[in-house]
Amino acid sequence: MKDARKIKDLLYEQVARIGKVFSSPKRLELIELLCQGEKTVETLAREASISMKLASAHLRELRGAHLVETERQGKNILYRLADKAVADLWVHIHSLAEDRLIELQIELQKIATQPNDLIPNDRETLMKMARRGEVVVIDVRPTEEYLVTHLPFARSIPIDELRQRLAELPKDRPIVAYCRGPYCLMAVDAVKLLRKEGFKSAHLRDGIAEWDVPEIRQV
Repeated sequence: MKDARKIKDLLYEQVARIGKVFSSPKRLELIELLCQGEKTVETLAREASISMKLASAHLRELRGAHLVETERQGKNILYRLADKAVADLWVHIHSLAEDRLIELQIELQKIATQPNDLIPNDRETLMKMARRGEVVVIDVRPTEEYLVTHLPFARSIPIDELRQRLAELPKDRPIVAYCRGPYCLMAVDAVKLLRKEGFKSAHLRDGIAEWDVPEIRQV
């Protein structure tokens, strides 16, 4: 019985390694960033607003749990998620948190931007509307992330270029903006700008990791 208890404790201890890695807010943000595609530590540090030293430490933890892997390209070391299951786990965790935590629900409500009549409740309807040209979907992430993967029928207009490219967008149809996921504020900022300029616009909370459909383009 003692041996059985020891084995059982060791099993739970190993599983807890994953929970430990996911217990850091900044490591969660790094995982979300890596859901967009492979990145250097310099890019990850900049996007997460942390030092290179801290980003490297977090990435070591993620690599130690076999959640990320690396590849050297010239002078750069690129980090990527080790498996799609890592992105799926991130989506399940934040979805559970949003369902159970009132405090998180309150904070998310503060960044909600879309009126209910602009975005359909289901993804299939939204994609049909985009296919027919009834709505215009824009991806406001950096171009390199769009080129890795993006939602069907989405146009790439990075948030930094949006003001200069407003003439490319129609004013007679709703503009649906999305970025990296529910905690990314680039799409929120895009909607604020578009509405200020007279466009009908809404913010799609889902990003690539949340949009688990076969039609997502892999380049």
